[in-house]
Amino acid sequence: MMPLHTQNPGWQQQMADVVTDGRELCRILHLDPARLQPPLLADSGFTMRVPRAFINRMEPGNPEDPLLLQVLASAVENIPVADFHRDPVGDTAALRQPGLLHKYHGRVLLVTTGACAVHCRYCFRRHYPYGDAATRGNDTAALLRYLHDDTSIKEVILSGGDPLTLSDNRLQHLLAELHSVPHLTTLRVHTRIPTIIPDRIGNRFLDIFRHSPLAKVMVVHVNHPRELTALERGPFQELRDAGFFLLNQSVLLKRINDDATTLAQLSASLFDLGILPYYLHQLDKVHGAGHFQVTDAVAGAIYHALASLVPGYLLPKFVRDIPGQPHKTLYPFHTNASPASKAWPA
Repeated sequence: MMPLHTQNPGWQQQMADVVTDGRELCRILHLDPARLQPPLLADSGFTMRVPRAFINRMEPGNPEDPLLLQVLASAVENIPVADFHRDPVGDTAALRQPGLLHKYHGRVLLVTTGACAVHCRYCFRRHYPYGDAATRGNDTAALLRYLHDDTSIKEVILSGGDPLTLSDNRLQHLLAELHSVPHLTTLRVHTRIPTIIPDRIGNRFLDIFRHSPLAKVMVVHVNHPRELTALERGPFQELRDAGFFLLNQSVLLKRINDDATTLAQLSASLFDLGILPYYLHQLDKVHGAGHFQVTDAVAGAIYHALASLVPGYLLPKFVRDIPGQPHKTLYPFHTNASPASKAWPA
């Protein structure tokens, strides 16, 4: 079936048309930087990067806009918070080859690039050493040897950065190499781009993946229903037609989506686009993101309330990534929790 949606040749231009200065972003949204609380961040090793296509979904004049709060660099990022550090999920310990992380049985993650369409201020890889620990162009011989040698690996996860910032040529080359590993069965792609720059999903991209013999899963990353405003079903239908099973993961974020009603609206909006909720993450404790933290007690109450608002198939798993554990940890997160707190929502 031919895709109904035609790629805009300018998707790369849309990717490059970004705002990197907080004052400029405030000017576009008719906000006074001097009145923001907390104030703007003057300097950071993690650059602000916001595509104008995403800014167009923000509400002018609203300093509490949930999309704005995800991307605006704030001075509070420089305030140290206990237990927040630069490698909150143990990526360094899981690195086996440049660009290859092996944490869990049967699957590996490829850090394909350090590039993203948008820099989320809560990003758990905001301090990741991409220059030293990402895949290096087409030089993937050592990576492929690792995959060939470990026959327990059935799934490869493309991550980053965002793997869809790679060109179609790079993606096609990478898939061809993965197809040479006989025991691989599944390809998973983690990306923010289909909801940020939908025009990235063009004909050639779809053809590359359509012809892959691997089972294909795409996990998009949406935290608030407003991110889906004005999006059409077309690109997501095309992804499904190309063989992708579509899932969403969110992060629970203070002032952004820390209430059950918003999360229920998000699940419904995703379902309207053919995307199923997958994970709701408790915030990874990365240095610079402490102001987004929702305590476990409050988070648990929100999740139980969400379970009462949505059918089971729209209830994401509430998880935390604990370094050294052989899997994501499901809520309730502590094995010594009281019996009442262990009650799982039916």
